[in-house]
Amino acid sequence: MIDLSCKYLGMSLKSPIIAASSGFTDSVQKIEQIEKYGAGAVVLKSIFEEEITLEYDKTLREEAEKTGREEFLDYLDVRIRHENLGKYLQLIRDAKSAVGIPVIASVNCRSAFEWTSFASEIEKAGADALELNVFVLPSNLNHSAGDTEKLYFEIVKNVKSKVKIPVVLKISFYFSNLAQVIRDLSFTGIGGIVLFNRFYSPDIDIDRMEVSASHVLSASGELAMPLRWIAMMNGRVGCDMSASTGVSDGKSAIKLLLAGANTVQVASALYRHGISYLGIMQQELRDWMENKGFDSVEQFRGLLSQNKYDNPGVFERVQFMKYFSDKEGI
Repeated sequence: MIDLSCKYLGMSLKSPIIAASSGFTDSVQKIEQIEKYGAGAVVLKSIFEEEITLEYDKTLREEAEKTGREEFLDYLDVRIRHENLGKYLQLIRDAKSAVGIPVIASVNCRSAFEWTSFASEIEKAGADALELNVFVLPSNLNHSAGDTEKLYFEIVKNVKSKVKIPVVLKISFYFSNLAQVIRDLSFTGIGGIVLFNRFYSPDIDIDRMEVSASHVLSASGELAMPLRWIAMMNGRVGCDMSASTGVSDGKSAIKLLLAGANTVQVASALYRHGISYLGIMQQELRDWMENKGFDSVEQFRGLLSQNKYDNPGVFERVQFMKYFSDKEGI
């Protein structure tokens, strides 16, 4: 009997494949389908820090200034805050009532200030955990690498002081010493760390001569980044690790589990194939396990991580010298 169950954030999941925060996790109807097709957990579509701290459109403020009705803006602040945050908390409550899989709330944040008080409301609404999607583009010439890194630790500290549910940190790979940052963050008391998040990247449309959005969905080749770092950090961290970005199919999930991931998050594959694709991924995992003689996920998780592989240096290789030197004519 193939057993796909696993542990993540201290919770028992029926599968290591979970639905990442996306447009597929913003309603109870979709979340019910996600459970139907075998996902172990669901990360709700993120609420943004800007929605919580109420950074309003310039036009709204200008309108208030034109009419001289500043009190209207104050009313608008309260009303929009109540609507935005109320809807999110209701989604948590409704999802918890509708499905049996863990419901993980998500906040896309970039500071450690006002919004963190909302974390306790998320906990009260019944969320099983809180995932903090943090990214600060290291483009400020007045900030050192240390300044940027400090923010992540401040966010964790502030949120941890507000809740008792597991806190998960979703980060990028834009750090000067990524291994050290992952290790140090993992020992702050967080339940898990997600490698890695993806954000908007610009492109240039040479026909229209304007800036446009680059690849919105992740590509299979992007799997290499989380695979390398999860494999290298397995056994060296103080919390669970979840893999994200480039998870295009069941084979991708298997690779990341072999590297040491506790769970694998899926989003782009759902946009390409629909929610039912979760079922196909589960079956690919089962078939592979049966073929290899594994009865449970824990039997092979981390089997090919750096600390268990017989050639650990392969994960730290950064040059293609050997690959190209073997090619004819080179």
